[in-house]
Amino acid sequence: MTINDTTRRYSDDRFDSARWREFPLRGGDIVVSAPAKAGTTWLQRICALLVFQHDELPAPLDDLSPWLDMRMVPLEAVTAQLERQQHRRFIKTHTPLDGLPLRPDVTYLVGARHPLDVAVSLYHQWRNIDLDAVRTALGITAAEMPDPPDVPVEAWLSVWIDEDADDLHSLRNVVGHVADAWARRHAPNVVLAHYADLRTDLAGQMRRLAVRLDIDVPEQRWPALVEAATFGAMRADAERLAPRVVPLLSRAAFFREGRSGAGVRAAGPAGLARFRDRVAPMVSPELYRWLCRP
Repeated sequence: MTINDTTRRYSDDRFDSARWREFPLRGGDIVVSAPAKAGTTWLQRICALLVFQHDELPAPLDDLSPWLDMRMVPLEAVTAQLERQQHRRFIKTHTPLDGLPLRPDVTYLVGARHPLDVAVSLYHQWRNIDLDAVRTALGITAAEMPDPPDVPVEAWLSVWIDEDADDLHSLRNVVGHVADAWARRHAPNVVLAHYADLRTDLAGQMRRLAVRLDIDVPEQRWPALVEAATFGAMRADAERLAPRVVPLLSRAAFFREGRSGAGVRAAGPAGLARFRDRVAPMVSPELYRWLCRP
């Protein structure tokens, strides 16, 4: 399915990338695009800190950086909210770049994370969502959006590795999201950020992003901004930073661990071998090494 001759459409009961064709982008906008649980909120938080240059944000993160393609909020309401903003806008999406309108005066910040860690976080995230509230908001039944299977994470991950689903959260689409951005990485307005790099060198990565986003930050402000972007600080401020558009059972649990390596451990040697067999044909060796880092 396409929005135009070159743009794919990603949609299900919860989101629809076609909403982007109705939205008027501005020059200077930042589009934060990442697979779910690959660091989207982390990148939104960093953008907010760089744009406002203060560790106290003027509004909850959802208000400053709404999720445009989520169906639970009418597009007209999201558009009006963004049109009122006078600061540099940074807009959330889980749509890959091939499903977005691409403009040279808009920056596309794409987050990446080891796909097995993405999957483990998705497993726990589904168990932290009030699915009854989601079904009510979307007007769908439990048959259309069933509860997640009551199985250990290891069993769930084994199925996730092997199945060839077209769901946006599937292994194929998680990898494809990053692979599409990787192919565009030399474009001046496409910026990739890896979860592992944010974990090991947050200050350096924030400075790199400031340069790529053409944002000047006075030197004396950096320590407070970096501290506010740490996982512990974000979890402590979960009431304002965790997404509100999706009803969560626990907002603090949205920031569950912030570590890496759980996916490899849960997969075990046999699962990891099957993961490599599936992913290697999808990507170049260089991208595999970059993406599949703990």
